[in-house]
Amino acid sequence: MIISDSHDCIPNVRKLIEKALEKHVMRIFHLGDVVSPFMAPYFMESGIDFFGIFGNNDGEKLFLAQKFQNKIHSGPFELTIDGMKLFLMHEPYALLPAAKSQLYDFVLYGHTHKLDIHQDGKTLIINPGESCGYLTGHSTTVILDPNTKEYEIIEV
Repeated sequence: MIISDSHDCIPNVRKLIEKALEKHVMRIFHLGDVVSPFMAPYFMESGIDFFGIFGNNDGEKLFLAQKFQNKIHSGPFELTIDGMKLFLMHEPYALLPAAKSQLYDFVLYGHTHKLDIHQDGKTLIINPGESCGYLTGHSTTVILDPNTKEYEIIEV
């Protein structure tokens, strides 16, 4: 599950985690702006592997890192999972260079609160929109099958 900009919206995070559990999601990638450390249990207690990056509204980084068991990092952040290369960032400053490099299977970003999914060569670029629903009125996340690059947009 790819999620971003939850901005302390507990009701929507609960609903999205329920969807993730229903759909047997194995990993959550949070692309920034969790905001408060008290949000960590909603993600961590689900039992789903969590990977996150800090956003521009994540002020209490030390406590966030502690509550997320050091599974939240400064971005941009690269990782390889099951042989696939991912590039995670909150603000899309490196979006074009990361996509054009063709080094990554997936480039994931947040910050804009706007859903964006498109392919650039071999690279699938995803912004899941905002999970909080504060700016657009839509709380969205993306569930991705990394092997087929098929995705589903979930709205709660």
